[in-house]
Amino acid sequence: MNSATKPFWRCAVFLGVAVTGACAETRPVSDAALLPTSAAAKAHAIDAGTSAQYVIGAGDQLGISVYRAAELSVPSLPVRPDGRISMPLIPDIVAAGKTPTQLGKEIESRLKEYVKDPIVTVMVSNFIGPFSRQVRVIGAATEPMAIPYRDHMTVLDVMIVTKGLTKFASGNRAIIVRLNGDRRDTIKVRLGDLLKDGDIEQNVEMLPGDTLIIPETWF
Repeated sequence: MNSATKPFWRCAVFLGVAVTGACAETRPVSDAALLPTSAAAKAHAIDAGTSAQYVIGAGDQLGISVYRAAELSVPSLPVRPDGRISMPLIPDIVAAGKTPTQLGKEIESRLKEYVKDPIVTVMVSNFIGPFSRQVRVIGAATEPMAIPYRDHMTVLDVMIVTKGLTKFASGNRAIIVRLNGDRRDTIKVRLGDLLKDGDIEQNVEMLPGDTLIIPETWF
């Protein structure tokens, strides 16, 4: 290196050190940014309070605990077909359509007349959910039933819960009836191909309110 290039070389080294130092002083990355994209989105949704909550429906089994008032607690309480429950001091209260937290707050409000600063916890032990959030299976399933909807539930999930098809089922003629506003859409599902041959393309995602109809064979 000759004497003419030394000042330029020293300047380049100085600039490189300055840039490195500036990068080292950038703001720290949040924990969510270090997660995979889907996990980061989920963390953001939870922080924003947008996570889904279970909604109580007729037929659910509730456990209601009143802190420091065992005589008012009810360990097992069914939600009646009309969506209401009855408990000590509160003979009639609507439970269906509310989250456990919302119902607990309403019970606390009702109990304030009798108990100082009541604290109520509502737990759901048997899940059915409101009618509009159920998936119904009728026809030649081993155990036809109404199932509480879960996020991203598929036909295969439904078949697992209902224990598959009967020996008389015509699985490849199954259909899903889906309400779309005032219209009813019909989706064909080849359940036989899904369950016997593993045709994953038949593993349709279910939506709340769907009805899966499984006919029997003609012979």
